[in-house]
Amino acid sequence: MALTSTLFTGLSGLDVNQTRLNVVGNNIANVNTVAFKSSRALFKPQFYVTDEGGTPPSSEFGGTNPSQRGLGAVVASIQKDFTAGPIEPTGRPTDLAVDGTGFFVVQGDEQRFTRDGSFSLNATNQLVSTSGEYVQGYAADSDGGIIAGQLTDIEIPLGTTASARPTENNSLEGNFNSSGPIAAGASILTSQLLTTSGGTLPTTATAVTDLRSTGSAVPLFNTGDVVTLTGEKGGRSLPASTLTVGAGTTVAELSTFFQNALGIDSSVATAGAPVPGIAFETDATDLNSGRLVVAGNVGLQNALALSGASITTSAGAAPLAFIEGSNAAGFTSDPVGESVHTSFVAYDSLGTPVSVDLTAVLESRADTGNTWRFYVESPDDAGDSLSLGSGTLTFGTDGKLLSTTGTTLTIDRSGSGAISPLTMNLNLEKVTSLTAQNSELAMTDQDGSPLGTLQSFSIGDDGTITGAYSNGRTSTIGQIAMATFDNPMGLVDGGGSMFTAGPNSGVPVISTPLALGAGAVRSGSLELSNVDISEQFINMIISSTGFSASSRVITTSDQLLTELLNSAR
Repeated sequence: MALTSTLFTGLSGLDVNQTRLNVVGNNIANVNTVAFKSSRALFKPQFYVTDEGGTPPSSEFGGTNPSQRGLGAVVASIQKDFTAGPIEPTGRPTDLAVDGTGFFVVQGDEQRFTRDGSFSLNATNQLVSTSGEYVQGYAADSDGGIIAGQLTDIEIPLGTTASARPTENNSLEGNFNSSGPIAAGASILTSQLLTTSGGTLPTTATAVTDLRSTGSAVPLFNTGDVVTLTGEKGGRSLPASTLTVGAGTTVAELSTFFQNALGIDSSVATAGAPVPGIAFETDATDLNSGRLVVAGNVGLQNALALSGASITTSAGAAPLAFIEGSNAAGFTSDPVGESVHTSFVAYDSLGTPVSVDLTAVLESRADTGNTWRFYVESPDDAGDSLSLGSGTLTFGTDGKLLSTTGTTLTIDRSGSGAISPLTMNLNLEKVTSLTAQNSELAMTDQDGSPLGTLQSFSIGDDGTITGAYSNGRTSTIGQIAMATFDNPMGLVDGGGSMFTAGPNSGVPVISTPLALGAGAVRSGSLELSNVDISEQFINMIISSTGFSASSRVITTSDQLLTELLNSAR
């Protein structure tokens, strides 16, 4: 009977060591499997036969210990080792690795969990695992905000177009030289002397078709002429503006056309400078009587220039010639003072580029700081005037911006098909006014964009998927979800590096990377197997030795049984 038990004891040794060899073989086979987690087989004694229960000690007897015989070994458990494996870069943006605790969430026939991040995009641009399950995460709304709490299939729509977005905010940065000269002059340009066909002095009500240069009988303008005005402001070419001359077009209307085309803001009066605008002098005692007089805004960057070819008609004539001069108040053309100019592009609701020019001049300086005035223009405004208005920036004695006015811009987009008006704000909080060699100003950011195509994407450490569009815009398009468990070793391995929640794993806590104890996501990388090949070879040797030894127990027991049978013959 005892020899028979020995046979089964040896057999149990074969079974457990064979199981360990199976586990070791599986570990070695998956040494190069992405995110594979090695296992180990743990043994325990099967049970014991008690031959003697033992006795307690007494005053006359020291007591005895129990006498027990073991009947072999059984597999206590096969445990997963969820220690993280090394992370290897691959350069593929869809390859993801978990750096720390957690599992990716995938959905097929059921919800499963994996650390194998060898994902790819399918034909409909959905992120899927190698076995076709949909990778789960959170979608983003039209403003790039993550819609938390509702898992969905992650979609990265490469090649799709994103609608245009109108500009709402523009951020500008720079420094205005606080020690520069205060803007105290303006351009004054005067035309040649004008008269009428009757030789009388013109008035603002005179029809432009009745205008002549003094001493000439040839009319300067004819009905149907298209007058084109170009010119320069601060050395920059102004966009061409046109006026079609009608039979009743007056000198006043021509003056308004000039003022609008030159972008002169007549609402800003500067002490010690001429009133900006276009005037037609009719006082016979004035040296400029019978001349059109142009007065610009102050500052070097607002300096106006009209060459001989700046004003032309469709007939090829140059009816008016302006030169630098003086006005009735005695001001001469002398644009001086610290000023700076910048231009930037915004977008309307159709994604059409809208050019904006901003010129700032040092308006005043005091013990409490200094004040700058800025002028804004846009050639893409559908209104009559190039000018959009002006505002002020007030700086303290430390050069920091204290207050602003006029920072909301309104651009008329009538006739463009876009939403009109286009309204946007200027953010000038990062502009300073400190002593410097030059004043500098530039736009650093704006939130509008034209129509664009999603060309590429990146995934951040927190799982946020950011798309990059052909229009230069970036936008959040989703976020990878991640699950954690109280007891990962309680997960059920379904094969293919996929796990499901088990009775002892606890419920999955699904959130995002870097939240609620979850690790980070490493994009363009994969987690390798955590199998220690040297350890597995040692375990293989130990298991094979145990298997061989157990087989010798069986062999020896068989020999003894044979001897016992032979002794009965």
